[in-house]
Amino acid sequence: MDLNLHLVRYLVAVVDEGHFGRAADKLYVSAPALSQQIRKLERTLGAELLDRSAHPVRPTPVGRRFLDEARQALAAADRAVAAVEAHRRELAATLRVGFMSASAGPLVRNIVDTARREEPGLSIRMVELPWSEQATTVRDGEVDAALVRPPIADATGLRLDVVHHEPRVVALPVTHRLASRDAVELADLDGEIHLTDDDADPAWVRWWACDPRPSGIPVRYGPSVRTMDEMLEAVAGGQAIVITGSFVADGYRHPHVAFVPIIDAEPCPISLCTRAADTSPLVGALRNAARALRPPQTDCVDN
Repeated sequence: MDLNLHLVRYLVAVVDEGHFGRAADKLYVSAPALSQQIRKLERTLGAELLDRSAHPVRPTPVGRRFLDEARQALAAADRAVAAVEAHRRELAATLRVGFMSASAGPLVRNIVDTARREEPGLSIRMVELPWSEQATTVRDGEVDAALVRPPIADATGLRLDVVHHEPRVVALPVTHRLASRDAVELADLDGEIHLTDDDADPAWVRWWACDPRPSGIPVRYGPSVRTMDEMLEAVAGGQAIVITGSFVADGYRHPHVAFVPIIDAEPCPISLCTRAADTSPLVGALRNAARALRPPQTDCVDN
């Protein structure tokens, strides 16, 4: 037998008020309709639950036994609903922020700390993303926001708020002829073999390799790597060099790898990526934080 808790609540209201009219007013229904609903419950159970001749109306003996258990069932149902609502509130106050390896450093903390001052209850869950999935995870709703580096193959439906311009460096074996330099130019790297990533968008690989070069000399590509550790080991082993962001030099150390600034490479803009149509206050707090940290005269881009 399936018990309709809605009807049980009607019964409890009548017993608590001792009067069909007052209970009906409390439930915003008519007294005749309320009486019909109680009769429906009684027919379902096969027992008369109320003594309607009494004033005030009171439960019959079987009605009292039923109500003792029914009130507990209603309380349990209310707790179950409250648990779901609490979970929804928790999710509503939690943002999933994606990041690439080693980039969840001071920049992320600054954005999060600034956003929390606007939304004190804001909870952040950090999600590490593969290089090739920076923006797609935002568009697909797997994360609410992400710190991304260019190029973005498809920015449709996304909003990009630039928060930082990061210098680019070249990672070299410590035995390389350029490893002891204070800085290099792109022309110094012409002819060198560069690491690639077969899983990434080719445009992404070329952008980071500064391909094409100002000199017009084609960039030569060698081994493919998937992770930061694979990249560092390949460089340390002399298999190839790689141009990357200064965050790698700040966040990673390898005894056989040197990082040298490139003075004529375009800096890498780091952007807060969110869904353009997302108007939630929590995402708004992140965007406001990004705006507060944004370099002068840097605009956001909606697609």
